[in-house]
Amino acid sequence: MKLIIFVLNQEERLEEILEAFLELGINGATILDSIGMGRILAHDIPIFAGFQNLLHDTRPGNKTILSVVPENKVDRIIQAIEQIIGSLDEPGNGVFICMPIDIIKGYKQL
Repeated sequence: MKLIIFVLNQEERLEEILEAFLELGINGATILDSIGMGRILAHDIPIFAGFQNLLHDTRPGNKTILSVVPENKVDRIIQAIEQIIGSLDEPGNGVFICMPIDIIKGYKQL
């Protein structure tokens, strides 16, 4: 099993991403509201207010999706995500992380 973490920069695409997960048999995920460090620095810490000009086109927040998935589905998940938002190699589309799970408790595979 793997833990995938996907930071979706295009919040309006969340429903499409979750539909793609369902089509791949991924029936569970946790979705968190998230904000990047640059946004916090630019808006909430006065000494870094100059960053605000650099961030004028960025989105105010993101959605971070966490899900436990079988290892054999990771590549298909990445492909599905990229079909919806574009290449993850392009800046601003999102961040995808995949990590092995050594121990898991309280998880029931559906």
